[in-house]
Amino acid sequence: MNIAQALALRGEAESYERQENAWLLEHITKIDSFDLVMKKDQELTAEQEQTYMDSLKRIEAGEPLAYVTGSQPFWTLDLKVTKDTLVPRPDTEILVETVLHLDLPEDARIVDLGTGTGAIALSLASERPDWDVTATDIYAPTLEVAQYNAEQHDLNHVKFALGSWYKALKPNQFFDVIVSNPPYIDADDKHMPNLATEPRRALVADKHGMADIELIIQHGKKQLTAKGWIALEHGYDQGDAVQQVFKKYGFKKIRTVKDYGGNDRVTLGQWPN
Repeated sequence: MNIAQALALRGEAESYERQENAWLLEHITKIDSFDLVMKKDQELTAEQEQTYMDSLKRIEAGEPLAYVTGSQPFWTLDLKVTKDTLVPRPDTEILVETVLHLDLPEDARIVDLGTGTGAIALSLASERPDWDVTATDIYAPTLEVAQYNAEQHDLNHVKFALGSWYKALKPNQFFDVIVSNPPYIDADDKHMPNLATEPRRALVADKHGMADIELIIQHGKKQLTAKGWIALEHGYDQGDAVQQVFKKYGFKKIRTVKDYGGNDRVTLGQWPN
């Protein structure tokens, strides 16, 4: 089987499936995806062909491509991904952009709660080397993945802490920004079957997906500096609800930012005191 035949095994031309095929072949052959077309007549080795066919079966069974390849690009980083982590999504880059555009001190203190692969914390640290960035997670194997990703990208100044939300932090730690992509999907959401291969604890929250969001906002003011911010990713239909929670707990300058698809995706608020 040559590269052209392998690319054509799944999906129509210009489809997302074809793009996945290209990414998978890039991973297996170590040929840049842009060069695959130029080398379309190159034959795969027997080992490459077997690996490719086995990988396609895993994807067809619902496993994310990132779990098959073991990595996922995010922002300017290539991140290790395992079944202990969520796969970072492009829309989460909106959260990174939002924090980068805030008016913050040059030595701002940032904490990323529930860091997963470290995508948010490491992206911020890579863009702002003088920021003091901390990343937390409740699950030790997940935090180990984030630490590995930090080491791979020479972001050794990022700190890591194990624990559930604010329990990972010391009471006297104060931050200019608390950022998080917490679980926000309702257990009965129709999209859950499509996410069955990813860790449920990182996806689902009580109270129609709002429980962890409310906890982070409610208790965050105890860990914020004066004029500090909380910025949260949430579901496409939760913008108004998240704004109401910020208002309930006394936050100001509340606004919602849309993602690349035009959906509400990030809401932030500033603690006034």
